[in-house]
Amino acid sequence: MRTSKSTLYWWCQLGGWLFYGLTMVFFAFIFENRTNYIFYPRLAITILSGLVFTHLLRELIVKMELRPPIQVQKWWLMTITVLSIIVLYSLTNSAIVEWSGLYDPARKVSVEKRFLSNVIFDSPMILVWVSIYYIWHYVELGTKSEIQKVRLESLVKELELKTIKSHINPHFIFNALNSIRALVDENPNRARTAITELSNILRSSMQAEKLETVPFEKELNIVKDYLALEHIRFEDRLQVEYEIDEDTLDQPVPPMMLQTLVENAIKHGIGKQKDGGLIKVISDYRDDHHELIIRNTGKLDNNTSNDGFGINSTRNRLKLLFGGKANFEIRDIGNNMVEATVKMPVQHVYS
Repeated sequence: MRTSKSTLYWWCQLGGWLFYGLTMVFFAFIFENRTNYIFYPRLAITILSGLVFTHLLRELIVKMELRPPIQVQKWWLMTITVLSIIVLYSLTNSAIVEWSGLYDPARKVSVEKRFLSNVIFDSPMILVWVSIYYIWHYVELGTKSEIQKVRLESLVKELELKTIKSHINPHFIFNALNSIRALVDENPNRARTAITELSNILRSSMQAEKLETVPFEKELNIVKDYLALEHIRFEDRLQVEYEIDEDTLDQPVPPMMLQTLVENAIKHGIGKQKDGGLIKVISDYRDDHHELIIRNTGKLDNNTSNDGFGINSTRNRLKLLFGGKANFEIRDIGNNMVEATVKMPVQHVYS
């Protein structure tokens, strides 16, 4: 990579100064100065010394760490360096011209004036070179920063989604296994069904690692399996209701998100009620959004509304997948009921 950048630099150097030389020749022909015998040697001196001094300037910029982005306190050093190169460049050109006699003897101009003329006419070329050099590096720096930013955002998104998707409450698994064990002798058929329900949940969680969204119908089936397992533990203390618009079943939703919210409602709501309570899952369209609502018996506390894993993971996933187009809120709605609402943009699904 370093060799390729060095090669590109030299090609730009040679190409740039050659282009300058050809431009000067073109103007010489336009103004009919081609018969001037000192024009071409002086142009060659200008180009060769330009190559040498701009390369020297580049080396100084690198050694003095004046490449973009330049610290504010180093701008004066950059200015002095460029001015010094301009003076040395002009002085060298003047000395070579004086030594080789490549000037018009008919024009009686002092060495000092010729040097001043060189400074005036040569400095714009150095300043153009510096401008191109810094524009190039600022564009390159901006491009690298943009690429790194995209890569970082992509990595953060991937890691966050993997962390969120891989979360299964171990207490739920232990409780489910204990419930199944109690059913083995009492109700073998229900125990077999419970094992299937638990298997479905675990399989879905493992597949969620590979998917960003799943059809709502699939997510709803997992929630039904989850609530069926919890019903074994809570028995009559847990009532479940569903109000589902069938047209929403094919809408894509983040995998395990609904299950996480329902689990949150069981843990912080039903589990804290002596007489248990109600879990109601609603899915409908509203204002060009797919609206999911989970209502549960209970009251909000600070941990539930701010720091709970289910709440934070839901907010993070919606932000990562839909940006500002999705919304999540959880609130008390009175009568000892809590409502969690997820609004996602409607996705047009074609079968």
